[in-house]
Amino acid sequence: MDALEEIFGKTAQMTVLKNLILHQSESTYLSGIAEETGLSHSSVARVISPLIKSGIVIEKPLGKQIRTFRLNLDNKKTQLILNFYTKLNKIKD
Repeated sequence: MDALEEIFGKTAQMTVLKNLILHQSESTYLSGIAEETGLSHSSVARVISPLIKSGIVIEKPLGKQIRTFRLNLDNKKTQLILNFYTKLNKIKD
């Protein structure tokens, strides 16, 4: 368990967010996130929606049925989350 999970708990949304943070310079698919996190496709789809609505994640259609996702690095909330995550993981207890 990492420091973020110790504070906020291990939820599906936290797991997806952490995956996107770890791959912040890449775009990915729902199925890719599901495979890497061990969550179901439907769980990823459910918890990524609020992240999109808040502007933390950008959704980009690729064709008619495929959607890609990545962190919105221009969003101030995203920048705060990344800064917090980086600083939190530097702390040694």
